[in-house]
Amino acid sequence: MKPAQPARRETYPNPLRRGRRWWAPIAGALILGLALAAWVYNLPSFQERFGWRISEARAVVWYALFPPEESVFTPNPTLAAMVQQTLAAFTPTATVTPSPGPTAPPTTTPTPTLVPTPLPERVALTGTRHEYQKYNNCGPATLAMALSVWGWEGDQRPIAAYTKPNARDKNVMPYELEAFVDNETGLRAVVRVGGDLGRLKSLIAAGFSVMVEKGFEGPGFDGWMGHYELLTGYDDGRARFIAQDSYIGSDLPIPYDELESYWRAFNYTYIVLYPPEREDEVLALLGADADEEANVAAASQKASDEIFSLTGRDQLFAWFNRGSNLVEQQDFAGAAVAYDEAFRLDAELAVLDPETRPWRILWYQTGPYWAYFYSGRHYDVINLATQTLGNMSEPILEESYYWRGLAREAVGDVTGAIEDLRTSLIYHPDFEPAVYQLTRLGVDA
Repeated sequence: MKPAQPARRETYPNPLRRGRRWWAPIAGALILGLALAAWVYNLPSFQERFGWRISEARAVVWYALFPPEESVFTPNPTLAAMVQQTLAAFTPTATVTPSPGPTAPPTTTPTPTLVPTPLPERVALTGTRHEYQKYNNCGPATLAMALSVWGWEGDQRPIAAYTKPNARDKNVMPYELEAFVDNETGLRAVVRVGGDLGRLKSLIAAGFSVMVEKGFEGPGFDGWMGHYELLTGYDDGRARFIAQDSYIGSDLPIPYDELESYWRAFNYTYIVLYPPEREDEVLALLGADADEEANVAAASQKASDEIFSLTGRDQLFAWFNRGSNLVEQQDFAGAAVAYDEAFRLDAELAVLDPETRPWRILWYQTGPYWAYFYSGRHYDVINLATQTLGNMSEPILEESYYWRGLAREAVGDVTGAIEDLRTSLIYHPDFEPAVYQLTRLGVDA
């Protein structure tokens, strides 16, 4: 009799183990493919040709789901009231000194009145090489055109690499363009605010084309946005300037009143380029604007005057300009009050006329961050930056991350501060303010 055989143990392949063996090369290929796609997507050549199409498609979907014109920032009313009470408490009461009585008028020698040389009725400068902008590149493209007047042979690409290393960065600040001219060319640049049409015409008549930063909107555009243009001529008979526009084309006519309205959105900022040997001539043409402090003071007064003469969106810009000028004068509490009023008007526009609301304004200007931060209103900085970034289909604004990082540190969130500062460097490598702050915090950039 044969001994009983042990029961045979049936063995089955482990489906999980077999699955891992089957999926491993596919997963590796997917990871490699995604890494390659990310690398190709960030290539400058790809961004120039296709990046803007992808960004625009993303924006259409994002803004349809989350309409930015309906999202408004509301400053903390308690903090705002506290600031205004503090200002009132420390504002000295004006005292009236009695007049000593009539006195004999002093003997003076009349000063001859200088009659300015009348400007030509029409001027058209030549020698500008027109250049169409790449995606988000109106600043570099317009500066390249302005440089071409003086024989510069480059184009917008080195300017963009210097001022906005990330091709998807939405904006270049005037001071960044000025830095490129001063550091990378043999020319000089001067940036001023509070300009007027007469100043523009006098510079053009003397042979200096002028860059202006202004608002921009029209059919086919998703609301108001910022833009640079180069003015190379004017015609009093037709009441218009001639502009080289990096988006629309060359020799674009712009009526005086239209330019003034859109220029207001950026505090009437203008940039003039010149060879170093002609600096005295440019300063003479600038007149009172040659002195930076006097220029800002005059611009602040201009904004204050417009506050009481304008309505609607133009009045919003006037309040915003007043805040920006007070920031330059380091009156941060006063600037915060001005920005509070600008944001109040912004909220009204969101209800009454959302299509004209300039909801992108924080893409281009950082004055409110300065005002609220240095007024101790750190949560207003955090909320404003968060809302600004949240309204973007691509939240790429190094300045907003930077200021939110500073405010987070101020309220005790050091980890969040470091994260924001590092993010600002992702979107703008070597952004000096962020590098400095991270170094101060003792962490690697």
